[in-house]
Order: sequence, then structure tokens, then C-alpha cells
Amino acid sequence: MIYFFKLIRWKNLLLIILTQLLIKYAFLEPLKVDYGLDTALTHLGFILLVLATISIAAAGYIINDIEDVEADTINKPKAVIIGKHISEKTATNLFIILNVIGVFSGFLISRAIDKPAFFILFIITSGLLYLYSTYLKRITLVGNILIAGLVSLSILLVGIFDLIPVIGDGNKSSQLFFLGLIKDYAVFAFMINLLRELVKDIEDTDGDYKMGMQSLPILLGRNRATKLVFVLSLIPLLIILFYLSNNLYKQPLAIGYVLAFIIAPLIYSTIKLFSAEHKKDYKHISNVLKLVMLTGVLSLLLFQFILLK
Repeated sequence: MIYFFKLIRWKNLLLIILTQLLIKYAFLEPLKVDYGLDTALTHLGFILLVLATISIAAAGYIINDIEDVEADTINKPKAVIIGKHISEKTATNLFIILNVIGVFSGFLISRAIDKPAFFILFIITSGLLYLYSTYLKRITLVGNILIAGLVSLSILLVGIFDLIPVIGDGNKSSQLFFLGLIKDYAVFAFMINLLRELVKDIEDTDGDYKMGMQSLPILLGRNRATKLVFVLSLIPLLIILFYLSNNLYKQPLAIGYVLAFIIAPLIYSTIKLFSAEHKKDYKHISNVLKLVMLTGVLSLLLFQFILLK
């Protein structure tokens, strides 16, 4: 059982669950009365949305590991699960079962909110994760952008399913305002995850080269790719600082939190990128960026204590 949880990246799935929980129950629900919000998801509906999201994500991790056995044997031999602890046949069956659960849950929740067309999001996501694992990740930057985009989609889903179905003339401005805030978090998640995907590519250069991947460090060389990612890492820093100065300048609690738990670790990871040379350096930077994702998500808890425009 422990290898099954490792296979589906249980820590990453917990972060997805935490993110969606906080958007629903620490952000939207507590502010409904004060800001005239309406929400479409019942408690059961929200559970189905989370189940759909993590089931499809888990299936994506499994098919990626199935396709990556050879590369992982070089990049991280101690972490290989397929063929050692779980057979490829069992993993393939798990991939199919989780996709069925995810897509069926997505169908149920789409019907429940009277938006059957939204069901297509789960079909597309499942298909893109399969295409990523079997083909798209071999194309320079395409796979990185796709994964970062799907992570941001897992955040947007709560807004899409909880706010959009109940937009009306009386609440349109409030609904769109909060949907915009969720979109801001999705953009943040996209930027951080794209950086992390590029850092992981540099970390995994040896195995990816053997598998015929066309990742950035293989095309440019590890040193040039590192310098490019260093420059790219400045972009989220500047954007967050701009956002802070324009939207939260009257909120000292928010400013203090963002500076201490988001900006500071981002500056640290940027500095480490400039001098990174060894595999362990990139692993460390990747972990710091994952921590930034967590602290970014936890900032949702602040909205109950700050005044929104």
C-alpha cells in the first residue's frame, strides 16, 4: 500500500485537496454574506469535485511513471516503483480505474450544477495528461507549460463550478470579482510550477537525454538553461511585488505574510539558481518552490481578516 501512495504522489494530491478546501471553506463560504456571493456547490458536490480532480491527477502520475521507467532508473533509481514494487499491468489497471472514477465524478458534478458542458473539462484533462506522458513532454517547453497549466486549472475549477453557475444580474460584480481573485492564485500557481518544472528538467538531464527528450537543458546545455531559468525566476518576483503594491498596500498583515513566506523564499531560490551546479542543488530549489506553493495556498486563510476592495 505504501508504494501505491508513493506512485500517486500523495503529498502533491494533499496539496491539491488543501488548495480546493481553502478556496471553498476559508475564502468563498466565510465571505458570502458580507460580499453578496452565491455558490453552487453543496458539500457533496464539492467532495465530488475534489474526487474528480485528485483521481485524474493520480492517474496522470501513474501513466507518467509507466512511461518514465527507463529515465527514472538513471535519474532517481531508488524511487522507481513500476516493475519493482508494482507491476506495469497493475499500474495500467490503476490508471484506467482512477480515470473512470475521475471522469464519472466530473460527469455527476456537472449534472448536479446544471452545467453538463463543464464535463468536457475532465475529459480534456485526462486526455492531456496521457498525451503529456506519451508524447508532449518530449517537446521543448510544451510539456512544462501544459503541466503548469493543469495545476492552475485545479485551482480554477472551484471558481468555475462554484461561482459561474449562479451568476445573475444581482450578484454579477461580486461573483466576477471573487472569480478574478481565484484566477490570480491560478496565475501564481502557473508561474511557480513552470519554474519548478524547468528546474526538475535540469535536475533530470541525464535520464531525459537517454530517452530522447528535447528539454531546455538538453537543447541549451545545463549551464545556459540554469541562467535562463534564473532570469525567468525574476518574473514572478516582480509580478508579486507589483500586485502587492497595487492591491494590498493598505493591508499590513497581508504584506508581512507575502514578504516573509512568499517573496523571501523566492529570492532565496533565485539566488540558489544563480550558483546551482549539482543535482542536489536543483533538488533543493525544487523543494523550496514546492514550499512556496504551500505558503501561497495558505495565504487564503488571510482573507477573513483583511478588507477587500
